[in-house]
Amino acid sequence: MSPLNSSSYSGLSCSCCADMLSPTHSRRDFLRNAAGVGLAAFLAPQLSFAASGDYEALVLSCIDPRFQRLVFERETKSLRTDKYSAFTVAGASIGVVAPAFKAWHETFWENLAASVQLHNIKQVIVVNHRDCGAAKIAYGEAAVATPAAETETHKNALLTFKAELSKRQPKLGSQLGLMSLDGKVEQFS
Repeated sequence: MSPLNSSSYSGLSCSCCADMLSPTHSRRDFLRNAAGVGLAAFLAPQLSFAASGDYEALVLSCIDPRFQRLVFERETKSLRTDKYSAFTVAGASIGVVAPAFKAWHETFWENLAASVQLHNIKQVIVVNHRDCGAAKIAYGEAAVATPAAETETHKNALLTFKAELSKRQPKLGSQLGLMSLDGKVEQFS
């Protein structure tokens, strides 16, 4: 079999592929493009499933790398794997309610509204954590100087978040927690 050359293109009548076999494109380009189209066709059902549907929650957590695995494991133990949207911002609820991070607030609320519309979520699960740098930035060193002060700071941010959630998305429930470095979570209501 001889390789395609420029004279091989003249008799092509397939309108969808002829331009990919023009002298400016090689067989390798054609195969690469065809593989991309095939992959897109294969993934389309999975992508459309993820874009909309009924999911349980949006999980709001902090950007701190020490807690990414812990939050995921918590949601897995709660049987929520693949059943929640995720939003990660410095401080979790602190990033959404503290005046120091005011520029971030609307981004979260708009994202939550999109998750409600796309994913039909029922609640927001908020996981703040101890030893949080964003808490220090937002409220100062004294706000986290002792375990009691740290707990009170996070509790206030979580309850402020819950009050704002009630105004903006009154149909959504919430779970509010403060995670320790070992992954245990103290719940607030």
